[in-house]
Amino acid sequence: MTLRSVPIVDRVTDAFFALDTDFRFTYVNERAETLLKRSREELIGRVMWDEFPQTVETQFPDGFHRAMDEQVPVSFEIYHAQLETWFEARAYPSESGLSVYMRDVTDRKVQETTLAQHAAVVEAVNDAVVTLDRSREIVTVNDATETALGIDRAELVGEHVERLIDCAGIAAEDAVEIGRAITDIDIGSAVERTLEVPFTDADGIDRIGEFRFVPIEDDVATVAAVIRDVTDRREYERVVTSLHEVTRWLLESDDPEEICAIAVHSGSDLLELPISGVWLLEEEHGYLDPVAGTAGAHDEFGGLPRFNPGEGLVWDVFESGDVERFDDLREVEDIYNPDTPIRSEIIAPIGTHGVLMTGSLEPHRFDETDVDLISTLVENTRAALDRADREQVLRERTAELERQTERLESVANVLSSDLKAQLSTVADALESDGSRTGTDGETHEEWEFPLAEDSVEATLDRAEGLVDDIREFARNASTVGTRSRITLESAIDEALERSRLDYDSVVVEEPATLRADPDRFVHLLETAFDDAAARADSEVTIQVGLVGFENDDRSRGFFLHDDAAEIPPAAHERVLDPTTGPDGVETGDAVATDGLGLALVRAIAEAHDWELSIDNGENGGTRLEVRDVTTLERDS
Repeated sequence: MTLRSVPIVDRVTDAFFALDTDFRFTYVNERAETLLKRSREELIGRVMWDEFPQTVETQFPDGFHRAMDEQVPVSFEIYHAQLETWFEARAYPSESGLSVYMRDVTDRKVQETTLAQHAAVVEAVNDAVVTLDRSREIVTVNDATETALGIDRAELVGEHVERLIDCAGIAAEDAVEIGRAITDIDIGSAVERTLEVPFTDADGIDRIGEFRFVPIEDDVATVAAVIRDVTDRREYERVVTSLHEVTRWLLESDDPEEICAIAVHSGSDLLELPISGVWLLEEEHGYLDPVAGTAGAHDEFGGLPRFNPGEGLVWDVFESGDVERFDDLREVEDIYNPDTPIRSEIIAPIGTHGVLMTGSLEPHRFDETDVDLISTLVENTRAALDRADREQVLRERTAELERQTERLESVANVLSSDLKAQLSTVADALESDGSRTGTDGETHEEWEFPLAEDSVEATLDRAEGLVDDIREFARNASTVGTRSRITLESAIDEALERSRLDYDSVVVEEPATLRADPDRFVHLLETAFDDAAARADSEVTIQVGLVGFENDDRSRGFFLHDDAAEIPPAAHERVLDPTTGPDGVETGDAVATDGLGLALVRAIAEAHDWELSIDNGENGGTRLEVRDVTTLERDS
């Protein structure tokens, strides 16, 4: 290096230093002093590797030796950790050594890194990304674009955007809308435009794409198009909307089997589930009974099986109450039929009603979206079945109440007519002063009233009270008052105060509590006590005990067993329903006034949703049993 060249080199903005053939510093400019944090005086004549041993582990030794040995220029980039700066090093060889220039390229490296990161993100996303320049020519496309359209990016880059539109099979009217969106972004009249456009994918399948156009800052490109396949999402939304329509159909039906058929065929049509069926719980026998199935299920199996408790996955899922997906039944133990051709299935409980099951001959046929949609379907089906059950209970209850009301009204009408005749007779008798005077003026034998053993007032009061009770309950047979917790003994004590029996006539085996309408329940006991008293020729004893606590197969309740004259078995139905003739056929008229009290006992029990039955004791007498008293509890 000549002295004349020094000032020029010293003024350059790049760091510059010179090395001889032994890699000793022969010159260092000011910028190099700053970079190396050493003065010229400290470095001139010193070996670079001795002064900066940390550079031995960098590209410097290999690059400088190659330049010196092969007498060729070399360049490489190096990162200065202390300065947090990237440099581009360029070494030019000569016979006397090396001239080395170092330029700060940190900004360029940062930009390149950022661009590389952006490119990596663009390549990694599942959405297709295309960038365009102001001439609408394609600048870049990512892997997702190539995959979606089945075309290499080399065939798209540099081409007009119309090339991509043609490859995607986009209709002419949609292409016009895409052109308008690109223009709006390019001229700045919009910061974003989004369109939904049908297109054809690489497999020739029609899809729906959400095209989102946004401006970008790039040396070449000005607009980016991000294309997301929303076909599955739109199909999901369509199916959900259709399922809501199916819900309306479900709720319009009150037939459980029809509801299940609608659910199964909706699943087949909307969710593309050709092998499906619904099983409902048969409560009396406790098994899951098939009530609806698709044609595909019947074709595959020739009919759907019944599942007893503990049989297979269906019963397990029904008991668990949670929807289950099985991706491959060959990997599942304890399936109902190990030889089944079904490979994957979803089993969804329909509340406590039963289950819906759908299967496929292929493994891994279903995903979480299928689980969500089936869950929606079975929840709507459950609501419809709940409603159908309520409607059925209401119809049955209404029919029973109407029958009960008609029965009690007919009893009351007949009894009222009978009493009117008796009252007329009594009234005529009471008009007499109880003695007769003959034409001769002498008093004859005193007339004796036929009901002398029981006072007229008491007899008529009981009869009229019974009529009033029956009429009143007939008008209010559909309800009872507020139920509260009462003890059996206190209700019996109150009933005895109102009845014809003495306190020591009733023997209570053990204390108990229950929930009932207190007034109605006391009336039930009072009426039953009076019925027993009416059948007794002398003193009567009534035993009260509990039933159904030891035997799980029978409902709990209580009994009243009297030792009065028994009611013959042939008359049991007549005393509970006096409008029924001896052959069990309803006559519409009460056949006798005896036993009307038990009809009222039965009505009060049924109003509480209890069941009354009548039987004879082993040693005679009559036994009344009231069952289904679910709130009855023994007192400890």
